[in-house]
Amino acid sequence: MTKNALLNRQTYTANNKYDFDENSYKSLFLDLPIGYAFFEIIYDENNKPHDYKFIEVNSIFEEKSGLKSNELIGKNISVFFECIDNKKTEQLMLHAGRAIYKGKQQEFEIYNKYVNKWYKIHLKAPNRKFLVTYLIDITKEKLHTIELENARRRMENIIEATDIGTWELNMQTGERIYNERWASILGYTLEELSPINEDTWIELVHPDDLQQELNKDILLYNKKIDCYDDEYRMRHKDGHWVWIQDRGKVISWTEDGNPLLLSGTHTDITAKRNKQEEVLYLSYRDQLTGFYNRRYFDENLKEIDVEKNLPMSVILADVNGLKLTNDSFGHSVGDDLLKKATDVIRAGCCRDTDKLVRIGGDEFLIILPNTESWKAVEIIKNINSLALKEKVRGIDVSISFGYKTKRRIEESFNDVFKSAEARMYRHKLYESSCIRNKTIEIIMNTLYEKSNREMLHSKRVGEICEKIALKLNFDKEKTIQVKLAGIMHDIGKMGIDENILNKPQRLSYEEYNELKRHPEIGYRMLSTSNDYSEIADYVLKHHERWDGNGYPGGFKGEEISIQARIIAIAEAYDDMIYGMPYKKNMSIDEAAAELKRCSGSQFDPDIVEVFIDLITSP
Repeated sequence: MTKNALLNRQTYTANNKYDFDENSYKSLFLDLPIGYAFFEIIYDENNKPHDYKFIEVNSIFEEKSGLKSNELIGKNISVFFECIDNKKTEQLMLHAGRAIYKGKQQEFEIYNKYVNKWYKIHLKAPNRKFLVTYLIDITKEKLHTIELENARRRMENIIEATDIGTWELNMQTGERIYNERWASILGYTLEELSPINEDTWIELVHPDDLQQELNKDILLYNKKIDCYDDEYRMRHKDGHWVWIQDRGKVISWTEDGNPLLLSGTHTDITAKRNKQEEVLYLSYRDQLTGFYNRRYFDENLKEIDVEKNLPMSVILADVNGLKLTNDSFGHSVGDDLLKKATDVIRAGCCRDTDKLVRIGGDEFLIILPNTESWKAVEIIKNINSLALKEKVRGIDVSISFGYKTKRRIEESFNDVFKSAEARMYRHKLYESSCIRNKTIEIIMNTLYEKSNREMLHSKRVGEICEKIALKLNFDKEKTIQVKLAGIMHDIGKMGIDENILNKPQRLSYEEYNELKRHPEIGYRMLSTSNDYSEIADYVLKHHERWDGNGYPGGFKGEEISIQARIIAIAEAYDDMIYGMPYKKNMSIDEAAAELKRCSGSQFDPDIVEVFIDLITSP
């Protein structure tokens, strides 16, 4: 009987099962050669099928599902769902619905993960009350199909891999067989290389790689290794070197245990190796300067710190004024300063064996193998002389150095490093201070270039601050200091867009908030220099208010330095007298009245009183 006839007969039996006596039905049910289950259809309140209850199963279904009848009878179909994945569960429910509503037998496949079997499921609804399921084991057919598919894919991969060169060698006769790709990898045809023998291969392999490959052959012939997978260079017809991945194996042996037949493949991996070398280069290089990075230093120190490199001098270098340059002119100018500094360091250390490493933001390490101290000093002088010729946006390229020479292998490299670093920091205390002071002068000049109004305003504010200080009986040193603070109070505007500084209209909310950053920017600039550290605090607070409603810190009263309170009055008065881009200037009497109005809220009332007396006295 055919499978379809059997299924039709079983379906007929299901449809008419109550026409049989119980024993006849049980016998037919139990003897089915395929898995069989009978379900009661459970409907929801909308009269739609939403579940199925097991009524009967045969032994084959128990076997195929991995569940016993007492685990199934009376249970919902979800018990069976647990052994198949969710997508197949949805598929089963979908087909069951179709069987019920369309009255047509449904077929699909599922995989039972618990018994590792594939099944074909047949669903049939003899009426709207029951659902019949047939379960047929198709595991063998499925595995055969999968095997055929895998074989097809393997063949596709082999065909796709015809770019690989192949070789075979008979060790007894010396006969060699190569495909055309083996030769074309090297730019030749087989005819051009013929006759190919061992000498041909030896002549083509890079001299630095040859011995290791000959050694690998010996290990293979003596059964020390089962196969090899090596990468080495071979000479191309036009003279450049091609990276080859060579895989080889002995495929048969003589009766006395000697290699008989060998075979293998050659693959051109030049592009891959070049990419690897590029990635390695980038991973070991600082992207801004091109110097080695900290990772390279940490991973290669053991290879550098060896006896053959002694005496080895270590130089630590630190670029002065970088933070101030970044804060004042932006990181792009700071980057230019770094690149210019590394250019002069590179020019001063011209040997291939010298190692130039960026170990921090502005710090560099120079390792000089086989170099005595006197030579390290000479190199430092050479770099300094080159640096004197360089500027970035008017800023001197200044580098502080420290050095130490390691002469004994027992010496710790870390101790040598620390000694050089300590010497470098001693030099930096003086050199960095000088360059910062020069840079601050350049910043002020650059600000004046951006805005002529700012130049005149700053000088007038400084003069007003001086007059107030004298009226308050400041000593000479403090008077000079507050005058300088008045001149530099808006240095932070160097970090503000000049379109905002020179805008003739009232600033927008966003522009005003941007402008309000200038006290903090000025503070960061000036605080880098010991000479300006006190002034930095005055600049930071010169927009604070007596009532605490100022910015950036919301300080009030005497929490604000008297110098900052003086600058606040001097700046406001100058703005009123000489006007703002969007405000008309006032007379002295009008300005005095405005200062008096804001006395005790915006301004220190005592200083306002002193200043009004100063400007209104005949």
